[in-house]
Amino acid sequence: MATLGMHRDFLMEFAALEKPVQKRVFEVFEKFAAATHAGLHLEKLTHQKDPRLRTIRITDFWRGVVLKAESGDSYLLLKVLPHDKANDWAAKHRASVNEATQGIEIRNDVALERATAGLRALAADEPSRLFPTAEYPDKVLRSLGVDKEILPIIRLVPDEAHLEALHKVLPEQQYDVLLGLATGMKPEEIDRELVQAYARTAVESARASEGDELGAAMARSRGRIALVSGADELLEILQRPFDAWRVFLHPSQYRVAYQESYAGSARVTGGPGTGKTVVALHRAYHLARHLPADAPDGCVLLTTYTKDLAAELQRCIELLIMEDAVRAKIRVVNVDALANEIVRADRGGAPLKLVFDQKEITARWARIARRLNLDFTDVFLDQEWRHVVLAHAVATPEEYLKVLRTGRGSGLGPLKRLQVWRAVSAFEEQLRQAGELTFLQVCAEAARVLDGSGERPFRHVVVDEAQDLHPAQWRFLRALVGSGADDLFLAGDTHQRIYGNRVSLRSLGVEVVGRSYRLRVNYRTTQEILAWSTALLTGEKPDDMDDGKETLAGYRSTMHGERPETAGHVSKPEEMAALVAQVEKWTASGVDTEHIGIAVRFIQFGRDIAKALERAGIPAFVLGAGRGGAGVRIGTMHRMKGLEFRCVAVAGVMDGTVPMKSAVTPVDVDAQQHQEDVNSELSVLFVACTRAREALRVSWHGTPSPFLAPVISGPRD
Repeated sequence: MATLGMHRDFLMEFAALEKPVQKRVFEVFEKFAAATHAGLHLEKLTHQKDPRLRTIRITDFWRGVVLKAESGDSYLLLKVLPHDKANDWAAKHRASVNEATQGIEIRNDVALERATAGLRALAADEPSRLFPTAEYPDKVLRSLGVDKEILPIIRLVPDEAHLEALHKVLPEQQYDVLLGLATGMKPEEIDRELVQAYARTAVESARASEGDELGAAMARSRGRIALVSGADELLEILQRPFDAWRVFLHPSQYRVAYQESYAGSARVTGGPGTGKTVVALHRAYHLARHLPADAPDGCVLLTTYTKDLAAELQRCIELLIMEDAVRAKIRVVNVDALANEIVRADRGGAPLKLVFDQKEITARWARIARRLNLDFTDVFLDQEWRHVVLAHAVATPEEYLKVLRTGRGSGLGPLKRLQVWRAVSAFEEQLRQAGELTFLQVCAEAARVLDGSGERPFRHVVVDEAQDLHPAQWRFLRALVGSGADDLFLAGDTHQRIYGNRVSLRSLGVEVVGRSYRLRVNYRTTQEILAWSTALLTGEKPDDMDDGKETLAGYRSTMHGERPETAGHVSKPEEMAALVAQVEKWTASGVDTEHIGIAVRFIQFGRDIAKALERAGIPAFVLGAGRGGAGVRIGTMHRMKGLEFRCVAVAGVMDGTVPMKSAVTPVDVDAQQHQEDVNSELSVLFVACTRAREALRVSWHGTPSPFLAPVISGPRD
């Protein structure tokens, strides 16, 4: 049987074709998957760089470009292009095997020759070098897979901007290595996270026929090439081309998701768009697929912190897993809903009376402070209760007197602590008398129920968006599964923490030392959007949830596009009119309305924007309002978490709104908490901006947010 490989570019180009052409593409390449005389239809070219590259007729207008093995029965589907462009592409490109990873690389020899000539001319006037020999010896670069033909070219590159200009010219794996070095990664990190990650996939080369070098090289090219086992698998992939994450896992993602087993808990981190959620989904699949035959359904938990994100995880699991029996082993539910379920069952099934309105909670603290004549603000008391009392499971005044208040800026002596405890006792007693619970109390109670019964409902727990969970929620998660191999798998990024929950995983019984992995390549957002959004953070270094610091060093994208646009307006109506005009421009360029997202800080502004769009004849709806279907998606910056769109507008980013005054503790109340709140608000804006794949527009009316100062007054790239 033939070995058939599909390049990622092939699938992306296929996705843009009209349906009749897509049908014809499948009909043509189905023969390759079935190995029925595929070679008879391949056309040779003249004056080409690589005689193994052939074209195949799809229609009178469209051609496919195929790499055919010199020996053996392997084929690699590379491109789907109009006739003349296909011939031109095939004539200029050449396939080679990376010396370090032994994976397939495609290079444009003609463009490389032109780029080299241009860099040589530039070198006379630009003495600086991005990769000087003294810092990056030939031996080191060669060990990372940079071949002898590329070395002379990259020795001429003066800076990162010129390296990025070579993105479409350099072989992909070599470009990844060089960009990693340019963005701060050390050679040993490159070797571990890129070179060795590819090398580990060599075992899959067993799928290729003996002596078939192309088949073996394709098997070692995970993340760029998928091996297709037959016509049915080919059809299944082509039917959902936009869900490429199901098929093309980068080796750095694959090695984390599909490691046979971890000795205990494990974690994956990384900036927005690096595929943490994808890794979590594939890990849940791997764990479910390797359960013993007698394992009950729903014994693998896939969870996150909100109902909307859990619904998206459920949708993705249904896309990823075709086997009904395996899919049934995974239960998807958000943390609070599961805790609610466990506490209700323990109480005989009666519904819980929940208090979740933050304004009401804060008002209760204010009334208690006045009644007890305490010199503490309502905000301070609420945060002390959540970030100290509930976070450390403090149950008595003696425990509160001893507890470390890490992260709280205002020092409290014994007398002050006892005053605070009086307020805490009054608040909790008020809740008890009313039969009420907050969400965090429900999680704490659920953990007590499980610990008291000794029951551990799940074999494995996979957590997405881990950075936004409170310690009370972590205690509940820890109680859901027994300690041991593959107990907890966490995915998160503290740069995207939007609720200010500080956590030390090891103090909560979640030990990930030696089993923590960082992803660095953004697969969603262009480098222009990524660099612009990252500049907002201006040196912020959040904790890593394990008593260390998180970093975005080496974080990068391999995609390029237009720079983000910023626009200030005199009034709200003027901003909304400009926003409608921008959406009209995007839709006129061929972007479907459901692929456009608009993020706002206040939901009422979102409703106003939706009405303005509808008056212009553009369908739109506010997320969470019970509507769906076609239309521009509009939501708060918080609700945009976990979503992505081709085009994103972030509106109303002005002073007093971002950061939102009511969300920030006054500096005179608690200076440290004030900074934590400011950082959380900054993360909210960062999250909203990084939902964009291709285009980002940020606007305001009146005075712009101080968060925008680095990008509207400083460098824009």
